Amino acid sequence: MTGTVDLVGAAVRTESVGKSYGTEATRIDALAELTVEFGRGRFTAIMGPSGSGKSTLLHCLAGLDRPSTGRVLLGDVDVTALDDTTLTRLRRDKVGFVFQAFNLVPTLTALENITLPLDLAGRKPDQAWLDTVVSTLALGDRLTHRPSELSGGQQQRVACARALVSRPEVVFADEPTGNLDSRSSADILGFLHQSVREFGQTVVMVTHDPTAAAYADRVLFLADGRLRAELLDPTADAVLDQMKQLD
Repeated sequence: MTGTVDLVGAAVRTESVGKSYGTEATRIDALAELTVEFGRGRFTAIMGPSGSGKSTLLHCLAGLDRPSTGRVLLGDVDVTALDDTTLTRLRRDKVGFVFQAFNLVPTLTALENITLPLDLAGRKPDQAWLDTVVSTLALGDRLTHRPSELSGGQQQRVACARALVSRPEVVFADEPTGNLDSRSSADILGFLHQSVREFGQTVVMVTHDPTAAAYADRVLFLADGRLRAELLDPTADAVLDQMKQLD
């Protein structure tokens, strides 16, 4: 099965991507000849049973791991052809990340954590855009606080702000609400949805939660490293029904 081509163009896409681990005798195929596109300005969720390859796919899309075969293209750039230095620069300048574990620097304030990618690149933030992101995430009164002084939901909002401050081409989110309570989860997912609707951001999210997936425009379902199904304009019930068919 090949993922639907989005009419507004692909922010990131794979061409016959495979990913294997181990030697020939013990080889595990995490991804198998996967071709899929992720449209610009769209929110896509990736789901599947444990071991389906969803996290491996996200890591290959984001340039955190290299596929064994095939290509990953971010816009028109073949990510798989880049050397490590160029790939690191591309991730810093073109990609945003939101992880389950927040990954904030404990000695930095919330504001310093938010602007860290730009600081590392030697760039100054667009103040108007920074103000918009901070305001949208309701972090204005938390900017001088360090991570230990913030709740889990607040820390994840800082992580979201950090992912968006450079206006990346794509934000990749790996179980971004996995460590949060239901209210904080709804806040984060609502913001990701809003960033697509209002800011034209592209978001690709791995999740195991049908409620989280329902915030997306589209859900891709993986099993055994292959794309098995696709759902547009999902509801939590429809996602759950599809997941039951994969188990």
